[in-house]
Amino acid sequence: MSGEQLSNVKYEEEFILSSSGVKLFTCRWVPTDRDAKALIFLCHGYGMECSIFMEDTGVRLAKAGYAVFGIDYQGHGKSTGTRCYIQSFDDLVIDCATFFRIISERIEYRKKARFLYGESMGGAVALLIHRKQPNYWSGAVFVAPMCKITENLKPHPLVISILKKLTAIIPTWKLVPTEDIVDISFKEPEKRQKIRANPYVYRDRPRLKTAYELLMISLDIEKRLDEVSLPFLIVHGEADKVTDPSVSKLLYASAKSVDKTLKLYPDMWHGLTYGEPAGHIELVFSDIVAWLGIRSGVGCPEDSQLERNAESGMMKETASESERKLANDSLSLAIK
Repeated sequence: MSGEQLSNVKYEEEFILSSSGVKLFTCRWVPTDRDAKALIFLCHGYGMECSIFMEDTGVRLAKAGYAVFGIDYQGHGKSTGTRCYIQSFDDLVIDCATFFRIISERIEYRKKARFLYGESMGGAVALLIHRKQPNYWSGAVFVAPMCKITENLKPHPLVISILKKLTAIIPTWKLVPTEDIVDISFKEPEKRQKIRANPYVYRDRPRLKTAYELLMISLDIEKRLDEVSLPFLIVHGEADKVTDPSVSKLLYASAKSVDKTLKLYPDMWHGLTYGEPAGHIELVFSDIVAWLGIRSGVGCPEDSQLERNAESGMMKETASESERKLANDSLSLAIK
């Protein structure tokens, strides 16, 4: 494990192994001047990564008093695997959910509230983690989440059928044409330059199987938005050209959550926590931190069960033992 000290924030990074032997990069930002209020787990967007692109998010939230943890998906960022190839979206979700649960069940963190934080495609990851662990989370922050394909972009069923057949033959081929996502996501030119200079950000065409997985998981999530039950905050730019704000409106309207908040920001683009002018970014994060602050003292639904398990000797593993199990088929077993 390597680490560095920032002002009142300690940054550390570490590699863990998935059950299939994929080396996954993880990182964390923790406050050094106080006990963490709660835990926040980052789910990054398509082609992105945690340690550089989401550094500002990690530092801001840690300075606000939260212990923040991130993981690069298989094939993303500093993790190994074919670059930006999503063979199975479910595998990606299981990797994240397992790592997050291992951290949450460490002795020093067991009684902390825990929040998911998903940006863009990471919003879909967070929603699917919640689906697998419906009573485990104190809440979630969704930043311009991917949870539906807008009607004018939905492919014809025949196109989906052809795409499915092609993925069985040439799954890793980069044949899917797209606009330059960086240009339409991030408003500030200097921010675009920094993203293009980041060697861990994927900027090539999407692979066939990856595109198919993203399409199918979006269609699946859209059908089951009414199952979302955890407290959540959605922040979304009204000028977003990547994920339509109507998608967030549908999530807000469909979810059965009692505690739910939707904040739309005029003239802001998709990258509203990174690619906007400084004043806009400050506004978004002030809303996020305020929302988290009200809910950080609330326990998680499963906390009492965790305590009973600990008392009965069912959870005597140390963090290192849990992490070793991650390399020995614990990924699938950790999801109920």
